[in-house]
Amino acid sequence: MPFARGGRRFPLPGRAPLHVAADLSELATEAALDAERQFVLTLGGFALEMAGATLVTHEKLPVPRFNFVQELGVGRERQTPFFERALDHYFQRALRPTFRVPLPAPDHVDAGLRRFGFRPRAAPLVLLLATGEAPPPPSGPVTVRAALPTEVDLVTSFWVAERERPEFRTALEVAWVHPNPHERLLPIFASLNDRVVASALLYRYRSSVGIHAVATTPSARGQGAASDLVAFALREAPLGPGARYSIFADSARLVARLEKLGFRTARSFQEYELPSDAQLAFPPPGPPGPPQWRPPSRRSARRT
Repeated sequence: MPFARGGRRFPLPGRAPLHVAADLSELATEAALDAERQFVLTLGGFALEMAGATLVTHEKLPVPRFNFVQELGVGRERQTPFFERALDHYFQRALRPTFRVPLPAPDHVDAGLRRFGFRPRAAPLVLLLATGEAPPPPSGPVTVRAALPTEVDLVTSFWVAERERPEFRTALEVAWVHPNPHERLLPIFASLNDRVVASALLYRYRSSVGIHAVATTPSARGQGAASDLVAFALREAPLGPGARYSIFADSARLVARLEKLGFRTARSFQEYELPSDAQLAFPPPGPPGPPQWRPPSRRSARRT
C-alpha cells in the first residue's frame, strides 16, 4: 500500500507510477528486438555484445537478414575503433553486414559509415507491433495453415539457394522439432488452388512473437497471400495466447498495408549497406613481431 500523508498517496520508493503505457510500449519494443536476435541465434547464429551495439552474425547464411549490427549508438570520440572492430568481425568471415541506426541518425554516425563505404538505403526499416485487434476472417480464395515437420524441404525452398539449403534445413528442423525453453518456431503456408504459394516463419521467444521471412512465389504476388499469412498469425495465435506480435517492413507501402491489419510503428531505423560492387579489402598483415620470451623448461633449468 502506498503511504498516505495529508490525504495524498505517495508511492513506495522504487515503485513505478500507474501511468506507464509509454514504458510498457518501450518494453514491448525491446522484447521484439530481443526476440529477433534470438531468432537468428536459434537457427545457428550468434551475437557479440559490444559497447554501443550488438553484432548479430550467421556464418553459414551470408545474407544481411542474418548479419546486422543492431541498435547502433556510439559516441563521436569512440566510433572509429568501434567501426574498425565491427567490420573486422564481419570481413574476416567474408560477410557483408548492414548497420541499423535508430532514427534520427546522428550526423557523426552517418559520416563515419559513409567513410567506410556504407550507404543508406532509400527507405527506413520499420519495426511494427500489433495493437491486439484481430483482423476479420478471410473472404478470398487463399487458405492458410501450419506447416508439418515432414514439409521442411518445402519450407526451406522459399528462402535460401541450393548452396545454403542443407545448413538452413538442419537448423530449421532442430529449432522446430526440438525447441529450447521459452521458445517455439512454426512455419505457416498459404495456398491458392491447392498449391502452396507463400510461407512465413513464426518465432516466439517468451512473450514476443516475430513474423519473419514472409515470402510469396512470383506467380502469386498481388493476390493477398502474404497479407493472409500475417492476418492468420494475429487471428489464430498458433503459438499460444498472451504474446505480442511484431514484424519488420522496409517500404512505406508495406507499412501502410500492415497498419490496416492492426499494426503500429514502434521504432524506425536507417539501414546502411555496402554497394553490391564493393570489394571486401583485407588489410595486409603487419611486420612480424619479435620472438616472445618463454620460461625455461625444467630440464634445461637442471642443466644450468
